Amino acid sequence: MKIVVLAGGISTERDVSLATGKMIYRAVQKKGHKAILLDVFLGYEGDDVENVFDQEKDWAAQITGVGEASPDIEQIKALRPDWKKNFFGPHVLDLCRQADLVFMALHGETGEDGKIQACFDLMGITYTGTDHVSSAICMNKGITKDILEKYGIPVPEGIRLKKSGKAARVPFPCIVKTACGGSSVGVAIARNEEEYEQALAEGFKYGDEIIVERYIEGREFSVGVLDGRALPVIEIAPLSGFYDYKNKYQAGSTIDTCPADLPAEKTAEIQKYAEEAFRALRLENYARMDFMMGKDGSVYCLEANTLPGMTETSLLPQEAAAAGISYEDLCEKLMEISLRRKGA
Repeated sequence: MKIVVLAGGISTERDVSLATGKMIYRAVQKKGHKAILLDVFLGYEGDDVENVFDQEKDWAAQITGVGEASPDIEQIKALRPDWKKNFFGPHVLDLCRQADLVFMALHGETGEDGKIQACFDLMGITYTGTDHVSSAICMNKGITKDILEKYGIPVPEGIRLKKSGKAARVPFPCIVKTACGGSSVGVAIARNEEEYEQALAEGFKYGDEIIVERYIEGREFSVGVLDGRALPVIEIAPLSGFYDYKNKYQAGSTIDTCPADLPAEKTAEIQKYAEEAFRALRLENYARMDFMMGKDGSVYCLEANTLPGMTETSLLPQEAAAAGISYEDLCEKLMEISLRRKGA
């Protein structure tokens, strides 16, 4: 098949997306597909669009790893001064139309929020991941929590704050995070009033709404759901601090244990909530649910990731490996599910 691996963009998760895209590109090539790795924002400047899939070119050669800090997006935007008139880079849509499938390696805003998926739906372009409606729902952590609560899936107690409103008084410690973000960018633990004000200021840099939640001291877990069925539970234990951007993407920063060392009934409980969340949020294809377990054993669903990372340190590939699914086979399976869903 002809595969476009779509990555990059202008979200704070740009570098993570490119790292994900590089690994997916290599994997689908190994499976014998004609693949290209395309930056959705920068596009392709060549004049041979009709023959791109037949080029003998390493499309991932220039991509490096993920740094300790998120990228400077203003520098990326400056490379395309006309971007406000057309988000898609040169020839992106032309190449996606030529492909049998677009493998979505995007993360964050304009990639994971449903906008590109909606465009592809209108154009009849088949892609991996869930549809535009469920993408948009899960991108907003406040809306996600509302839906999960309605379906009886436990979530941490919390409030929403608008940039134009007054900062509410909250018990400490608490978690402050931007409502529409990922990779823990704009997330902080506040243990006093000063840290709380600093966390709000930082969080509002990334959006107009903030989620403030009760801090749950305990263990952190994640569960991938593949075609409606939960994968093995993975436990994430940062060597220092919490599971922030640096700890997520710098090798050796966390200890990941999969399958997690849990009693069988607790594993089953977390997997059950993950599958219920998948259905409640009307997700398709695959996703990953993140959980905290308090010291008393209570489980809380934190959020849903509709395009989970597929980097060297990412959780979903580790969970798949624990279920006997190699990275290349995981990519192939995600493509098969997507094509089946679209009837392609």
